[in-house]
Amino acid sequence: MPSLGSLTKRLLLGRPFRSEKLGDTELPKRLALPIFASDPLSSVAYATQEVLVVLTLGSTAYLYLTPFLAAGVVLLLIVVVASYRQLVQAYPTGGGDYEVASKNLGRTAGVTVASALLVDYVMTVAVSVSAGIDNVISALRGLNPYRVWMAVAVVVLLSAMNLRGVRESGKAFAVPTYAFVVAVLGMVVTGLVRTFLGHPPVAESAHFAIHPEKANLLGLALLFFVLRAFSSGCTALTGVEAIANGVPAFQKPKGKNAAATLLAMGVISMTMFVGITALALISKVHYVDPARVRDLVGFAKCGTEPQPTVIAQIGAAVFGGTHNLLFYFLQAVTALILVLAANTAFNGFPLLGSILAQDRFAPRQLHTRGDRLVYSNGIVLLAAAAIVLIIAFKADVTKLIQLYIIGVFTSFTLGQTGMVRHWNALLRTERDHVARRRMMRSRTINATGATFTGLVLVIVLITKFTKGAYLVVIAMPILFLLMRGIRQHYDRVAAELEPTDDAPILPARNHAVVLVSKVHQPTLRSIAYARATRPDTLTAVTVNVDEADTRALQEEWERREVPVPLEVIESPYREITRPILDYIKRIRRESPRDVVTVYIPEYVVGHWWETLLHNQSAFRLKSRLLFEPGVMVTNVPWQLKSSEHRAARPQSSPGDVRRGYAGDDTLQPEQPEQPEQPDQPDQPEQPEQVTGRP
Repeated sequence: MPSLGSLTKRLLLGRPFRSEKLGDTELPKRLALPIFASDPLSSVAYATQEVLVVLTLGSTAYLYLTPFLAAGVVLLLIVVVASYRQLVQAYPTGGGDYEVASKNLGRTAGVTVASALLVDYVMTVAVSVSAGIDNVISALRGLNPYRVWMAVAVVVLLSAMNLRGVRESGKAFAVPTYAFVVAVLGMVVTGLVRTFLGHPPVAESAHFAIHPEKANLLGLALLFFVLRAFSSGCTALTGVEAIANGVPAFQKPKGKNAAATLLAMGVISMTMFVGITALALISKVHYVDPARVRDLVGFAKCGTEPQPTVIAQIGAAVFGGTHNLLFYFLQAVTALILVLAANTAFNGFPLLGSILAQDRFAPRQLHTRGDRLVYSNGIVLLAAAAIVLIIAFKADVTKLIQLYIIGVFTSFTLGQTGMVRHWNALLRTERDHVARRRMMRSRTINATGATFTGLVLVIVLITKFTKGAYLVVIAMPILFLLMRGIRQHYDRVAAELEPTDDAPILPARNHAVVLVSKVHQPTLRSIAYARATRPDTLTAVTVNVDEADTRALQEEWERREVPVPLEVIESPYREITRPILDYIKRIRRESPRDVVTVYIPEYVVGHWWETLLHNQSAFRLKSRLLFEPGVMVTNVPWQLKSSEHRAARPQSSPGDVRRGYAGDDTLQPEQPEQPEQPDQPDQPEQPEQVTGRP
């Protein structure tokens, strides 16, 4: 029978996939859109809000700037989408900005992009989930005290869904994503129609007055203020790069399908962002930082309850109050899409981690696919990092958002600069006039994108640095140095393992040493196995920690006429590991070209608690011997009866997927019949554990 842990794993994650089913996990455009574009689509739910938060620092007098700032964000989004459409078709392998920067600007630029993207993906999960919880609390305000733990629970749930597989998570996320688009566009159309008919919606905060923090701004102060509001609105662009990183997950033709998905995402995002911003102005939403709620004159519920989000206020105004079913539908799908927007990162982060692992800039475990053919280690790592951020910043969107877009625009800028270098290199060799015109047009698009995003990156760094963005500025170099260190380690190991012309293929001689604690079946099996390998010398070794036990062992050894000499090592301080290590080192000093093979009898137990009672000395000794050059360690297992039920039960491991095992009876390969073991001579009663010796 399968274990409880195995059953739980299968219930949560599903049955393992065979490796040849990898092609079945590729996505059509209708599923790729909700998976890879849920982040940029959902960011319109808080992008307008972030603009208003900054503008209301100077009271409602500066809200007239909102349309101009929104126009700037839309123009930037058009440029970025157009730029990435060139990128996904030129580099359909899925490396995105990392691959482009590495190939065209060098390894340093590539690792810089990778560090920026890794930070951005973690921030995407933390911000999206926190924003989703914000919208839940806007409808059910009594849940505010549980904000952090609700966010943590959602991250855990998203991790489990993504561990089930890319295609499965896409099916689960498609309905909420499309429902959100329909709800927002329906709200926008309804609000604009009401306005056209002379009954514009009015937000609940429309009559609130605001005590300004920034008054009478002029010159550079006003410019800084406006640029800060613009940089906050640029959160609407987050997640655009995920499609470029996820191109391998698309169905063929991958580049063309990814470009089409980018275009659809851009059009839908721009339409919703413009509509929400227009309705926020029409309904006169006055939104401030939650920490400044008491500055809203007329806000009655200024205790522990937060101010409703901008989209919640617009929805209530358009649909006629907070008790309308359409309002609850809007809030539900908004919360869902914001939470599921984190799925963009749950797909992008593991893919990027896999590519970095292939390039030896990340641990190789990130390139390992799990039972469901997803990069499970990357998913778990991302979830853990996001949970740490959510707890540290108490799931506060306004605080988290300050850390958000530096990584995005760093990768934007270096990626588009790399694309310009890419087109320049192709133009030097291309002679076809039609192809040259197409390349020059693409180069112009990417150059424009690099210029715009580079300018925004500078603005973001200046305006958000003291608001928390300095943490990202610190985190990115740390990640950069960590990845370079990992690469240097792998390069150093590869160089050490490279065979040389003068390296001996075989040692001169092999000295076999069998460790003995008692004369029992594990010991006799170890001796028989060691003799079967035909070493040049074979010695049994025991450590004398108790005179009576040692004498009894020697007498039993002689009585049974074991055909191997038994050597006793003295240990006046009752140590086991150190005397054996000294004995092995002495052999190595006397014959430095020879190898020493140490055979360690080891019990195989069936219960976890039995592990605590057996093999502890063997484990400590083995861990020390592994660091001794020229010493080979061989474990000779002896299966106790308690292990029989585990041997009978099918077990699964990550490698079983590649070998065609599924961890159940239906896919377990037929085992060859084991030959019957010859009868063993009568042995003394076997002790329960090895005491005092390995």
